[in-house]
Amino acid sequence: MRRCKEKPRCWWSGEDLLYCTYHDKEWGVPVHDDRKIFEMLILEGFQAGLSWITILRKRENFRKAFKNFDPGKVARFGKSDVARLMSDVGIIRNSMKIKAAVTNARCFLDVQKEFGTFDRYIWRFTRNRTLRKPKGPTRKTMKATSPESDALSNDLKQRGFKFVGPTVCYAHMQATGMVDDHVRGCFKYRKR
Repeated sequence: MRRCKEKPRCWWSGEDLLYCTYHDKEWGVPVHDDRKIFEMLILEGFQAGLSWITILRKRENFRKAFKNFDPGKVARFGKSDVARLMSDVGIIRNSMKIKAAVTNARCFLDVQKEFGTFDRYIWRFTRNRTLRKPKGPTRKTMKATSPESDALSNDLKQRGFKFVGPTVCYAHMQATGMVDDHVRGCFKYRKR
């Protein structure tokens, strides 16, 4: 395993180069591209109950298996695609999560039709800005949910999405820069 260069980072990124690169280049960076938002929503759903490093290590396999996270293509997946994915050792082979990804792709397209873009829909939950705690979070004060992730989760569930509980939604918000939870002392930390 290649190690990270010495920089002060959020504790969770550890020393694995893949994890540090994700921390440094993606986590907390605002995302407005619908396909990337879809990718992160699906990956966060697959991550439920697992470590994020497990997902990162399989990310390229997920991209191939899920047609580069094109929601239109994933929405057309049928039983044979689900069977194909269940035999793909390169991804998490959980039938409920695989079926949820297909359902979520269909729901994602519905939201795009209603709002023009999924980006326009989802960023409403943070009033179109990145949320930061005034003094920054610490390892002890960082939460796994927020009122915004609760609201997003409830709305997504009402729209038929699966594997979108408040914790998954909060992780998604962190991953797509809707929330910036880099801790004080991390080189990526920014004051409000």
